[in-house]
Amino acid sequence: MVNFARQRTIYQQKFVDHWSVAIGSCQSDPKALWSKLRPLLQSSSCPSSQLTADDFARFFSTKIEQIRATTADAPPPTIVDRVVPVPLVILQPTTAVEISAILNRSAAKQCQLDPAPSWLIKRAGSILAPVIANICNASFRQKMMPISCKHAIVRPLLKKPTLDPDDLNSYRPISNLSFLSKIVEKVVDARLSGHTSANNLLPAFQSAYRPFHSTETAMTCVFDGMIKVLDQGHVGALMLLDLSAAFDTVDPPILSDVLERRFGVQGDALEWLVDFLNGRTQVIRVNDRESAAMPLICGVPQGSVLGPKRFIEYAEDVSHLLQHHGLLYHLFADDIQGHMHCLPSHILTIIATLGYCFIDVGDWCASRRLQLNAAKTELLLFGTAASLQKIPPACRVMRAGSSDIEAVGVVRDLGVMIDSQLSMHEHVSRTARACFFHLRRLRSIRQQLGRDVTAGLVVALVFSRLDYCNVVLAGLPAATLAPLQRVIHAAARLVADLRPNDHVTPTIKELHWLPIAQRIDFKLCLLVHKTLVGHAPIYLSNMLTAVGNIPSRSALRDASHGNFVVPRTRLRLGDRAFSVAAPRAWNLLPTEVKAMRSTPVFKRALKTFLFRVAYDG
Repeated sequence: MVNFARQRTIYQQKFVDHWSVAIGSCQSDPKALWSKLRPLLQSSSCPSSQLTADDFARFFSTKIEQIRATTADAPPPTIVDRVVPVPLVILQPTTAVEISAILNRSAAKQCQLDPAPSWLIKRAGSILAPVIANICNASFRQKMMPISCKHAIVRPLLKKPTLDPDDLNSYRPISNLSFLSKIVEKVVDARLSGHTSANNLLPAFQSAYRPFHSTETAMTCVFDGMIKVLDQGHVGALMLLDLSAAFDTVDPPILSDVLERRFGVQGDALEWLVDFLNGRTQVIRVNDRESAAMPLICGVPQGSVLGPKRFIEYAEDVSHLLQHHGLLYHLFADDIQGHMHCLPSHILTIIATLGYCFIDVGDWCASRRLQLNAAKTELLLFGTAASLQKIPPACRVMRAGSSDIEAVGVVRDLGVMIDSQLSMHEHVSRTARACFFHLRRLRSIRQQLGRDVTAGLVVALVFSRLDYCNVVLAGLPAATLAPLQRVIHAAARLVADLRPNDHVTPTIKELHWLPIAQRIDFKLCLLVHKTLVGHAPIYLSNMLTAVGNIPSRSALRDASHGNFVVPRTRLRLGDRAFSVAAPRAWNLLPTEVKAMRSTPVFKRALKTFLFRVAYDG
């Protein structure tokens, strides 16, 4: 007779072993982990839609046609020629060694256009690398992308789970391209990115698709500037601009001109890129049904390697327009934001300036066949409570052409909720809610997963949210951060399967988890370390000044200890700026930790130090 209890135990152990291996293999690839976890955590009430592939095809085509119709009469763009010392004329041939390295780094994503599974191609890389290298080099010689690599299967992706699945506006088109096409694109991208970086051709404050740049570094920079505004006793106005279907409306002839005249891409290299942009086709696929194939007359494919990076080159010179109006700006792909500040009595002047800037950016967009969306553009007035009270209601509306944009109390900026007083209450609240939501999902499968697997999933699904952009929380009172600390306590109870009233500190120590305050200090110090080893954007490096770099202080003890200057602030609120909080946290580290240049070694030593500070005093 079958021993069902033993069979159940064996199945449960196999389940735990499987997820232990799956989580371990995806530690450095959050996207792959999400892909594996989706079937496990899928809600039974997953939204369904009755929309067909033809519905999406008509909607996406009509949307692009309407945008292009509104910009058809716009004057041609003004492209100011820029001298590039060493233009990019040819695409250097690739080698089997380079292809092998690219294959090893590439995710094993599958597309229906692939004749063989991508995992098999990766496994047979030593055999196929020379073949793929020959294909790439033939493509470069003939100055054309293979026709088969210019076809895409587009899958509509719901922008947010809370949106109506039957509303076509709730979706964005994501192109799935063949594995081979992405390999070819990565080879070309290595040459283009190297050329752009060597000649310093992108704006300093463009943080998308660049090494060592991210939404976190962008928000660190933006928030630092906003805190400094409050520390000066000023009020500020932050404008977040929204472009409609920006990637899908890029005009290929204009992009070609921009690449040639602004980025020094010429000759064979330019011809190859022009061919890459033209002659593309796509089908929409929904529920195993496909629409008819459609030619693409404009746009860059969002699922490609080269497409998004070409957009930031296409829109590069909008930075000059923002600077012309005196805005402190930051760009991230098609997200454009800028802010100005002044005394409360002069707020009307900067509101008017932002309105003029909006109009000029709208004209700039139209000349490039893009559309600025006034309905989704947001305005936030920020300052201390006393300063904001001095702003009359008439100054809380920005006149932007034929539209009036009213100031709101909270905006979502690159995943961070920013309120008018920069208190971060809304951000903390929403982050805590999202973390507790995922803890509840994990609780339903806790017994099947076991302790170690659950701990790994908590770190991947919960702590990744807890730690995202947490430098903006530096210097906040413990009462404000308390909801996030409760998340850590709830996570420890889940992992250790504790009762609600059980003490969690021993479990947190055993798991070696840092409290929320030390997690913030960890991120601050890590960013400082990255500026020292050259793994941070220049705008972060410029916020920090080493004591040893000041001639009058180079002989002091602080200089020999690797300390940074802590700027003076007018208000205690100013201590929350990254340029203040980061040096202060860094200077408290032991000298031997600050001297480490290996980032993995530094992170281990830093965590050990902060753990000791948190629990041993």
